Amino acid sequence: MKKLLFLITILSIAVFSTACINNYAVQQLNNKAMEYMKQGDYKNAISRFKASLDLDSSFYETYYNLAVAYTEDEDYEEAIKSFDEALKLKSDAPDLYYSRAVMYENYAKDLYSGETKEQKEKKETDEDNDENAVSKSSNIDNDDFKPSEEEINKTKEYYNNAIADYEKYLEISSSSSDANDVQSKIEDIQTRIKQIEEGKDTN
Repeated sequence: MKKLLFLITILSIAVFSTACINNYAVQQLNNKAMEYMKQGDYKNAISRFKASLDLDSSFYETYYNLAVAYTEDEDYEEAIKSFDEALKLKSDAPDLYYSRAVMYENYAKDLYSGETKEQKEKKETDEDNDENAVSKSSNIDNDDFKPSEEEINKTKEYYNNAIADYEKYLEISSSSSDANDVQSKIEDIQTRIKQIEEGKDTN
């Protein structure tokens, strides 16, 4: 539930106007992509945003929305790349830092609980290759997952990236009405990192 709320927050920020786009084909692709986003069809949205960028890669909004679509599709590595491209074009856009922070926070949560796409696919593959797969299939979503040392380190890295982006957001939009909420997010993440370092369950 917490992750869903974070993603809804991203989507509410993501709806940039494409009225300033002169290229009609680019505008149509972006509009269609946003329709798919509203329908929850992120793969088709991603396809349209990428086609739009093939025609014109000068709009940070397109990269931003592509990053949001990747985040919703839980393809975090591609989301990072798209956020980075957006920031190359618009490094002073506070919403980019806020949304990337949310993405990093979700990535860290999923990684630490074994819920990234890659982890779930590996789990399914391992079970398919196991002669006792049938008896183990009920444990796909169990609470017995323990992250590896590498996953723990990555989790802390992504949480720290989220903190850095939230802080950048506050720096750029210092008079923002949600400053207290964002500061609370930072403190919550810092607590999570401490709990991870102490070997406590943060889920």
